[in-house]
Amino acid sequence: MNKNGIKLATGFIGFSTLAIFILGLANSITSGFAGFWGGLPFWIISVFVLLLAAYDFWDECVRKRR
Repeated sequence: MNKNGIKLATGFIGFSTLAIFILGLANSITSGFAGFWGGLPFWIISVFVLLLAAYDFWDECVRKRR
């Protein structure tokens, strides 16, 4: 496996692990004591953080540089 393939695989594993953790945490907060409206700010922050992580994964591992 070449350097780019290793970078892509480890980046995907890292991003998917982060996404599973953050989404599970958000789901736990929303379905627990906080309820939907109490967990909504955390969901908004979580989605924004995951979008930033997805962009960083794309920028570092997928995009072809000149």
